[in-house]
Amino acid sequence: MIVDTHCHLYVDEFKNDIDEVIRRAEQEGVQKFYLPAIDSSEIENLLLLESKYPARCIAMMGLHPCSVKENYLEELWVVKEWLAKRKFAAVGEIGLDFYWDKTFVAQQYEAFRMQIELSLQYKLPIVIHTRNAMQETIDVVKEYTPAGVKGIFHCFGGTVENANEIIDAGFYLGIGGVLTYKKSGLAEVLGQIDLKHMVLETDSPYLTPVPFRGKRNESSYLKYVVEKLAEVKKVSVEEVTNITTANAEKIFGI
Repeated sequence: MIVDTHCHLYVDEFKNDIDEVIRRAEQEGVQKFYLPAIDSSEIENLLLLESKYPARCIAMMGLHPCSVKENYLEELWVVKEWLAKRKFAAVGEIGLDFYWDKTFVAQQYEAFRMQIELSLQYKLPIVIHTRNAMQETIDVVKEYTPAGVKGIFHCFGGTVENANEIIDAGFYLGIGGVLTYKKSGLAEVLGQIDLKHMVLETDSPYLTPVPFRGKRNESSYLKYVVEKLAEVKKVSVEEVTNITTANAEKIFGI
């Protein structure tokens, strides 16, 4: 079994062929699909997909840092309400993103900390989005490591030093299509990191691996990430899938 620990299969890009997307993924051995939340505008679609594929598509709840705007407190209230209502796999995706817009940096920090506290309250892992804010994100996480926060740094693309700090904090590295990009430098970094610290993800429909880069990503393409990771770590495809699936099971309590 392969686990896609991070995919947005509920967004509009999949509305016309989601059944085929799931079928293709399952043919490639992908049997579980973890669905990170974005904001209140997508919750209905997120939960509809989960209900359509119970025990296969599994929802998270959270406010994406790029959705932290003027109404962020209202959005966080929605997150709180849903977490109080039912069980979710994780609080995510949450974090810091200073790439597109730095207007709401202070609010991003506030939202990140509030959601980490919610994860501790409900004893859930967190799934972290960080862009142009790696060290800042790690530093916030370190504030909560004594309280037992755990989770995944989704779409890891940092240095060996970053990776070791994340691992020391008790987190896993989410590895996806970026690994297949020649100029990313990620292969060199992961060559120095043990597989026991990694989980697999696609971030579908984004970050499509080679040889489909530039097209819509989907969970069946996880096999290209697995193959590249096996090459980098000089192990079999089976070892990559076995170890990363075991890691996913640990973090999500499967």
